[in-house]
Amino acid sequence: MHTHTIFVISDGTGITAETFGTAIMAQFDTKPRLVRIPFVDSMDKVHQAIRQINHVASVESKKPIVFTTLVNQEYLELIESTCKGKVFDMFGTFVRPLEVELGQKSLHRVGRFADISESKEYLERMEAINYTLAHDDGQTNTDLTGADVILVGVSRSGKTPTSLYLAMQFGLKVANYPLIPEDFERKQLPPALVPYRQKLFGLTIDPMRLSSIRNERRPDSKYASLQNCRYEVAEAEAMMRRSGIEWLSSTTKSIEEIATTILQEVLPQHLGH
Repeated sequence: MHTHTIFVISDGTGITAETFGTAIMAQFDTKPRLVRIPFVDSMDKVHQAIRQINHVASVESKKPIVFTTLVNQEYLELIESTCKGKVFDMFGTFVRPLEVELGQKSLHRVGRFADISESKEYLERMEAINYTLAHDDGQTNTDLTGADVILVGVSRSGKTPTSLYLAMQFGLKVANYPLIPEDFERKQLPPALVPYRQKLFGLTIDPMRLSSIRNERRPDSKYASLQNCRYEVAEAEAMMRRSGIEWLSSTTKSIEEIATTILQEVLPQHLGH
C-alpha cells in the first residue's frame, strides 16, 4: 500500500521532473505512488490535472505532493491557488534564482525538445542507441572497434540495462557480451574480445541473487540452479582477474552507480558531459 501520491506535472514529457522528484522522495521512508501528467499545454488540461489532484486529496485525506516544471506562469498560478496538493515549482526554485545570479532571462522553452532533433548530440545519441541494441548480448562481433565500452559478465548480471543507460544518457556505443560455459572450459576470454581488452569492463553478481533472477525466467533449470550460478560467477570473476579486467558487483548497486564507476574506470572524460 502506498503512503503518498506524487504528481508530476509538465508541459513536456515530465521525465526531468519525475527523475528529480523521485530522487528527492528516495530520501524519505515512504512508498509513494507516482502519477505523471505530461504535455499540460492548455487551460483545459490544467483544470483536468487540478481535478485529478483534488480527487486524490479527498480520497486519501492527505495532501498529494506535486512537482511541476510548467513554464506558463498562468497555468502554474492556477495550480498553486486551486489544487489541494503541496506544490513544488522546480523552475521557481532553481531557474528564477539563476536568472538573478546570471543576470539574464532563461529561455523558458516549453519541453525544450522542439529544436533538439536536428542537433549533432541528438543524432549521435540515436546512433549510439542503435549500435548498443545491435550489440546486445553478444549478438554480433562486427565493428567492436567502434565500441566505447564492452561489458562482460555472466548472463543476467545487469549488462543490458547498464549498456542502454550509458547509450541513452551519455551517447556511448556499448557492446555487451555474456560469458558462457565454453569460455569457462577454455579459461580464456572469448577470442573476439581479446583485441579490445582496454575497452572491457566486467559485471558480476551475488550467486543467490543471480539464481533468483534466473528462476523468474527459467524456473527449476540447471541454468538457474544455485550450484550453477556459484560456478559461473566464480569462473567469471577468476577469468576477469587473470585478464586484468576492472569489474564490480551489480548486486546492491543502481544502474546509475554502475554507469558512473564504468565511466571513471574506462572513459573518465565523459563524466564532465
